[in-house]
Amino acid sequence: MEFDAVVLAGGGSTRFGGVDKAMLVLDGVTLLDRVLTATADAVSTVVVGPVRTTYRPVAWTVEDPPSGGPVAGIAAGLSHGTAPVVALLSCDLPWLTKEDVTTLLNGLGDHDGYGLRDTDAREQQLAAAYRRTALAEAIARVGDPSDKSVRRTLTGLDLAWSDPTRAGDDVDTWADFDD
Repeated sequence: MEFDAVVLAGGGSTRFGGVDKAMLVLDGVTLLDRVLTATADAVSTVVVGPVRTTYRPVAWTVEDPPSGGPVAGIAAGLSHGTAPVVALLSCDLPWLTKEDVTTLLNGLGDHDGYGLRDTDAREQQLAAAYRRTALAEAIARVGDPSDKSVRRTLTGLDLAWSDPTRAGDDVDTWADFDD
């Protein structure tokens, strides 16, 4: 199935003391490059955030105005690519693989979106595949996307979820690397 990848990598990493979370290295690979490896089969890939060095070429964009939060980042990312399905991923999913992205695409079925649950069974909206039209309509409904809640923005979409999986575990603190 053809898909575009939108990778959110513009957060302030405040819980990491301002360290650029996307560039943290685990087993010799940055968190951002781990997600880019998992999405290597995308027709197009855009990273929403400041330009960094990555292992493969990608498009770059930032939300307008900058620091507008993840919904504004999603809106900026959706302006890239044309595939009918979008893999929407945060840059802090170090255990995500190509196989997990395939699971997202295959799980979509007739739903608006299909996402991963983390090992605590939390639904990860930023580790999911969405129908581009459904995601774009959800963004349009909120009006100005700056500082909007992802969960509230996606309310009303028909979403399905995986069983809990390590691939859905994001890293928000240093302790998350030890899990």
